[in-house]
Amino acid sequence: MTKKRLLTEFGMGSSLRRQDYTEAARRAVKDALWHNSINLAELFGKDKNEMLIDVEVAIGQPDQLDTAAIAEIFPYGQISVTAVQGGLDVPRADGGKPTVIANVAINVSLDLEGES
Repeated sequence: MTKKRLLTEFGMGSSLRRQDYTEAARRAVKDALWHNSINLAELFGKDKNEMLIDVEVAIGQPDQLDTAAIAEIFPYGQISVTAVQGGLDVPRADGGKPTVIANVAINVSLDLEGES
């Protein structure tokens, strides 16, 4: 397989009061995708389900990310979700749960073996 990255999108999302890392990540993914209609597969004569979609989520507590919930956002493609240390946990002045911020990078690739 010759995996060729064709597109990268970035997004940011937050959970203001619940310290919900998955919700912050869901919002970041939607932010990255909100204004896009990705027609890459069709441009290369491929089916949308052939798109290889790699999602990297940077959050303060990567072990708390529900990667399956993030993958469910995408209606097609072969989805891979990876959580890494990053993002930002912002302490609250009232001592409540911190506001959490997630950043995502979404890479869309196709197998272009034999393509010129």
